[in-house]
Amino acid sequence: MNLTAVNQSDVCQEDLCPERSVSLSVYVIMYVAAAAVSLLTVCGNLLVIISVSHFKQLHTPANILILSLAVSDLLVGVFVMPLCLSCLIESCWTSGPVMCSILKFMNFQATSVSVHTVALIAVDRFLALSSPFLYSEKISPTVICIATLFNWLFSLIYNFTLLFVNGNFTNVMCPGTCVYFMDGVSSLIDLLIVLLMPCTLIIILYTHVFVIAKRHATAIRALQVHNSTGSSKNRVSDKSERKAAILLGILVIVFLLCLLPYYICSLVIPYSNVDLFYVRNVAVIFFFLNSTINPIIYALFYPWFQKSLKLIFTFKVFNKDSSLMNVL
Repeated sequence: MNLTAVNQSDVCQEDLCPERSVSLSVYVIMYVAAAAVSLLTVCGNLLVIISVSHFKQLHTPANILILSLAVSDLLVGVFVMPLCLSCLIESCWTSGPVMCSILKFMNFQATSVSVHTVALIAVDRFLALSSPFLYSEKISPTVICIATLFNWLFSLIYNFTLLFVNGNFTNVMCPGTCVYFMDGVSSLIDLLIVLLMPCTLIIILYTHVFVIAKRHATAIRALQVHNSTGSSKNRVSDKSERKAAILLGILVIVFLLCLLPYYICSLVIPYSNVDLFYVRNVAVIFFFLNSTINPIIYALFYPWFQKSLKLIFTFKVFNKDSSLMNVL
């Protein structure tokens, strides 16, 4: 259906924006909270980007993937989150059709890059644990950079094509609305490529990661029985293996918990006779909060990020040869 015709018909009312149903003070509080979350998202991911980019010790394949994830989360904090949270507060789109098209594209782009990057992190960790010698020989930062670049280019071409085919860049929207129009085939393709396939891969690979980490921990404990002189070192390695597995598990679980409600709502709402407007809004908020939570997870559990923050906030990163400082 051509939305140009719809826009010129009686379907589009003159004023689709509802009047405010709460007091001005509540709206101010909501906008302040939205601004705070957006600012936290931008600052947190910017600190991750600075840390991984500046310190040479952090130029590892795994951290390059974390850098890619932080960049996509930064885009969410800068372009997507302020506009979407504002729209949720007002229940109305007031930024015009151009910003609506930009929002759609940035939202799809950041989402697909984030999901595929987490899948690449799962592949990276699986190869590092299952084939450590092959991993150290074949998987270099250059290889990961090429994979990351391909991921961004694929998402760029895929999302532009998907939105263009469905008319999201060409059709005129009704005043006060900014919605995605997806036909059944496109919705199915998008669900498979952006959610089902990468998330299935993530779950399978991280299940293997936990199994391998547990096997390594069991072998280390068995070695401690026969080698008491190296027990202290082995105990540290045992603890490190378990901690790494736990951290990866936390990151993936939080990621899935934030994304799944949004996609479930996207599937259920078109076929439901029940008004799920507020449920959808909550799902959208959780969807965006994932970009805010990721840097917090790094700050709480990753020692290298904690050390990097100390050096950044004490301005030691401006010292000569600060990129060579030990942050591990």
